[in-house]
Amino acid sequence: MDVRSRNHVKVSGRAGGPVVMLAHGFGCDQNMWRLVVPELERHFTVVLFDHVGAGNSDLSAWSRERYSHLDGYVDDLLELCRELALGPVVFVGHSVSAMMGVLAAAREPEAFAGLVLLAPSPCFVDDPDAGYRGGFSAEEIDELLESLDANYLGWSGAMAPVIMGNPDRPELGDELTSSFCRTDPEIARVFARVTFLSDNRADLAKVAVPTLVAQCSSDAIAPREVGVFIHTQIPGSRLVTLHATGHCPQLAAPEETAAAIVAFAGATR
Repeated sequence: MDVRSRNHVKVSGRAGGPVVMLAHGFGCDQNMWRLVVPELERHFTVVLFDHVGAGNSDLSAWSRERYSHLDGYVDDLLELCRELALGPVVFVGHSVSAMMGVLAAAREPEAFAGLVLLAPSPCFVDDPDAGYRGGFSAEEIDELLESLDANYLGWSGAMAPVIMGNPDRPELGDELTSSFCRTDPEIARVFARVTFLSDNRADLAKVAVPTLVAQCSSDAIAPREVGVFIHTQIPGSRLVTLHATGHCPQLAAPEETAAAIVAFAGATR
């Protein structure tokens, strides 16, 4: 299968410039980056793609076996890097895609000039014995997944505004709800388990490429303690706290998000 069509790849921006690859999170697609892309295109070659099962990806490529764990998505990411042959990329991973970047860079560091981990979380479940706060108890995650299984559309309408934050800007929550609702419920159920049940804390120390951890000032999904934890675990990483609230700063604060990416990606040249 042609991986470009499989992942609905789009390449734009400055030809021959440093490469920035943008990866969306659960329930989203590449359209979620549209507000930051114009600024990035002024400086970089920009690569957009949809994870298999999302957006305009080839749904026939999706299988429960391949995508019931992060490794399937990591395989896709590395295949895209090889197919595009644009050289080392600065990979910007939002939410669960941040950990895809961590795993990919640990496996093939030569493919990456750097990582931007945007609103990341290596583990959403609290681990009191280790002193780790992920944001949710195991019971809360179980309830979240049970609710999603029982009524995906209802879950989307209830959870999207919580994930987005910014209650004074309901149009943002409405957009995320619509994005969730465009995802096939079966695919969403599998991806939700990958997102909320993965534990990649032990993988962070394996990252050996320049890394920016960009957390939000208030995020109901990935609290600030998570960003600090990631920063302490990835050697030499930088931590920035965006003024943005919610879990999707590329929509809630696109100018600030783009500026952080530009400053970091430009410094990796």
